Amino acid sequence: MVSMESLRQRLAEVLHLQETPHRTALAFATGVFIAFAPHYLFHTASAAFCGWLFRLNYVAIFLGSFINNPWTLIPILAASLYTGIFVMGDSSQPTIAWNELTMDNLFDMLSPYIIPFFVGACTLAVIGSLIAYPLMRWMITRYRRMTHHPSSGTH
Repeated sequence: MVSMESLRQRLAEVLHLQETPHRTALAFATGVFIAFAPHYLFHTASAAFCGWLFRLNYVAIFLGSFINNPWTLIPILAASLYTGIFVMGDSSQPTIAWNELTMDNLFDMLSPYIIPFFVGACTLAVIGSLIAYPLMRWMITRYRRMTHHPSSGTH
């Protein structure tokens, strides 16, 4: 029979609860990178694979990757495109006739924006992860100090 304590120990192992703030923040930042990366439809698989490959905290990596979700998808797609246009130095604004877009002309209408989109998505992925890492590390460290020694402020 499986005891409650053995379940807790196994859960702590899976969630990497004894990890350093560095490792947990690194997992979160990796998830943020995946969230902005342009390989849509593979984000969940990428998060699971990176978690397994680098033995990262699955919860932290998935939380980071879920920044890209149904409510944020359109703003992230638009930010990726406009960032790419900016980075590539293109001053023209995208003009997509959405009411004329069909499955037959989808590639023809969107193909001029593929490269700027990929450049922008990769740029935002790097910037997002570089911001996420120190922010998450600071939050984890602060939380651990508050929960372990609330009066002394030390860890």
